[in-house]
Amino acid sequence: MSVGATNPFSQGLAADARSLNALKFSAGSNDPKAVKEAARQFESLFMRELIKSMREATMKSGLMDSEGEKLGTDLLDQQFAVQLAGMPGGLTDAITRQLSQQIVSPGAVPTVALGASGSRGRAGATQQGFVSEHAQAAQRVAQDTGIPAAFMIGQAGHETGWGRSQIRHADGSNSHNLFGIKATAGWTGKVATITTTEYIDGQARKVSAKFRAYDSYEESFRDYARLIGESPRYEKARASTASAQAYAAELQRAGYATDPHYASKLNRAINAVVQLNRSLQT
Repeated sequence: MSVGATNPFSQGLAADARSLNALKFSAGSNDPKAVKEAARQFESLFMRELIKSMREATMKSGLMDSEGEKLGTDLLDQQFAVQLAGMPGGLTDAITRQLSQQIVSPGAVPTVALGASGSRGRAGATQQGFVSEHAQAAQRVAQDTGIPAAFMIGQAGHETGWGRSQIRHADGSNSHNLFGIKATAGWTGKVATITTTEYIDGQARKVSAKFRAYDSYEESFRDYARLIGESPRYEKARASTASAQAYAAELQRAGYATDPHYASKLNRAINAVVQLNRSLQT
């Protein structure tokens, strides 16, 4: 929805500092059209991050590796986000209602709490929703084991597409397996059997595999920490918790996953959690 010539980003996305400042100003305006447009822009930003996160979670290794292809993909994602924002059933109306009810502090983007039942599932798919959901359990396990909470949450986020692709039983119930840990011969607990993607000789193939299942997400965090802490296989990873990049690299070298680009993807996921935690603390 355009607000006329005074709106500098009605056909784009507030992705740079100048247009983001304009978005902040519009969000604090008393003009209903400006508030509506600001809400559409917030939804565009949300959709862009959602599309980007989904693409990273599902992208096959070796594709989109050149800078030109990455730039083209980013621009395409941005265009999709702009087109999707403001559609019926989206978040624009909910954000507009909340912006209309609050006073926006100068220089700060408003915090939009999406509490409506129709928006809760979509909001929970974001990195922030995922981090918030698992922060307390991860911190408790971190205190007991020494593995940084951000490392565990980042890896869980990468493995599950930030909560969107979790391992489920045949009846649809949740296995609470956040780390893709398989049920090997020594596992005596619950099991969930699914079809998954494995990289065999560098090629992605669909295979049937059995995974561990738990009664809660905290059990999943604790089992992961136990695996990393007790297995000689991950000794170098345990010694590398001072660096997300080193930790991710050692997990890949130890064979945690078959994806040849697992370390770089995991490093990005961990850093996303670290940056999010910093932004929430400031």
